[in-house]
Amino acid sequence: MVRIISCDSSHVEDLLRIAKVTFTDTYAAKNSAEGMRDYLALHFTPAVFEAQLSDKNSLYFLAAEGENYVGYLKLNFAGAQTEAGHPDSLEIERIYVLKEFHGAGMGQLLVEKAIEVARENELKYLWLGVWTENERAIHFYEKMGFEKIGTHIFHFAGEAQTDYLMALYL
Repeated sequence: MVRIISCDSSHVEDLLRIAKVTFTDTYAAKNSAEGMRDYLALHFTPAVFEAQLSDKNSLYFLAAEGENYVGYLKLNFAGAQTEAGHPDSLEIERIYVLKEFHGAGMGQLLVEKAIEVARENELKYLWLGVWTENERAIHFYEKMGFEKIGTHIFHFAGEAQTDYLMALYL
């Protein structure tokens, strides 16, 4: 049975472990090894995750199957969102599932958790940025009811990459 666990500072190491694996699995094939190493070293550290966990405008959740963590979700309210202009919304900044659990419904459970949090807070929509080259994720979000509403630039290891902005209206 899958459980969705709300995270606190006691989950830093578990979050880091799954975050590094899933990020690498998702992006390593289309980015340089040096770029991956530098990005992980800057953004995937205990200090960064501890600061995010202590931010009242961000929430982390882990998906657990039995005793194993298989995915995670990071949500941002307006004060922590990565892009301005979405005051009545909840941003899904990160949603990742271990590749061996792709297609097993874990991503859907994490999106459903995001919807639950947005509704509890009486927000109008969810939004996220997804790399234009991540076709699997784009298809998943479209299947979940998200629609493209624009683009933005994501800076990765000195390179500007284009993300689609996608929204799910509640």
